[in-house]
Order: sequence, then structure tokens, then C-alpha cells
Amino acid sequence: MRILLAEDDTALAQRLQPLLEQAGYVVQAVADGRQAEEIGQIEDLQAAIVDLGLPGLDGLSVIERWRGNGRSFPVLVLTARGRWHDKLAGFDAGADDYLTKPFQADELVLRLRALIRRSHGHASPRLQCGPLQLDVNAGRFEMDGQALALSPQEFRVLSYFIHHAGSVISRDRLGEQIFESGYDPDSNALDVLLGRVRRKLGVDLIHTVRGQGWRLAEA
Repeated sequence: MRILLAEDDTALAQRLQPLLEQAGYVVQAVADGRQAEEIGQIEDLQAAIVDLGLPGLDGLSVIERWRGNGRSFPVLVLTARGRWHDKLAGFDAGADDYLTKPFQADELVLRLRALIRRSHGHASPRLQCGPLQLDVNAGRFEMDGQALALSPQEFRVLSYFIHHAGSVISRDRLGEQIFESGYDPDSNALDVLLGRVRRKLGVDLIHTVRGQGWRLAEA
């Protein structure tokens, strides 16, 4: 699932990006507020992590512009400003959560997973479709109670599907959420990846919707 990391501290961004990718996300990292604001207006983001002290356009203004244009993806503010009125300003701008530096990396991942889960209407940290279950907090899939061994891309595919269970997902939309960059809609990379995932599931949970895409649902 694609997220935006807007952080101008290069060392911190370089530490967070692989951590977030390991947690199953496609990360688009930027260090400038104007670039972050533009990406948030046009990309199909599942969430954004935003530092308030961005150059070009501050984080509060970025969030306000997103919300003013109806962009509703969850936003986690990441900042060194820990005073109450700074937090209040962040929430007033439209942020959904607030994490003060310094922080534990595991807490950042857990908060992000919870925000994305709730934004899709899931109250429980365990998402289920038939025999398939995702423990969101642990970042682990199980089939009939047995852990599934998945590659990072396979995990992204199933994670996106189970968060949108029952909905039809188009080829372009899924490809943009799964591949880090340079997704070619004319290649067969997505079909090969889906084939691997289906074989690992061993049951028909991912259904082809002719001319539209795929849907995760029980038969």
C-alpha cells in the first residue's frame, strides 16, 4: 500500500523508509512541503506521515490544503514540537494522529497500521475473509490458523485486498499500490505476482472480475 513520507531530516527519512517498506508499504519520500502537497492531491495514498517543519510549505499548510480539497487519507504528524498548542494546531489542520520526536520506530509502524485500518472501517486489528486472516498489529497473514510465508510484494497484494475486501480493484490501482516505481500496466508482472499469491492461498479467494479487475471475497 502506497504512503507518503514528508520529512526534511535526511538521516531520519533514510532510517524510516526501509523500516516502512519492510512493514509492507510502498513509500514515496519527499523533503519539501510543496512537493508533498502536490503528491497528496493527485496520488492514491493510503496514508501520509508529515513533519510540521517542512521547507517550502509548512506541514500544517500542507494538511490544510489536502483537507480543503477533500483528500481524506489518514495523516500522522511527526514532529519535534511537543507542546499542547502545537498538537492542537495539528489536529485542527486535519491530522489524525501525532507522534513527537524522539520516538520508537515500532510505535510509528503500529500507529500507521491502526490509522489505515480504521480509515477503511475496520475496528478490530484482525481482518478476516473466509479462512484468510491478517493480524494488522503483527503484520502477519494466516490461512486456517497457519502462518503464510509471503514475499514483501505478496504481502502488499494481500494486505491491499483484505483492507478492501469485497471491492473490485482495477489493474492500474493495484499495480500503483504494489510496485515501488516504474509500474508498466502493459507488463505481466502483476499477473505473475497474483498467480503466486493464489497458489499460496490454495483456495479461490481472489476472483477475476472480467474487464474490471479482481475482488477478494469468499466463493
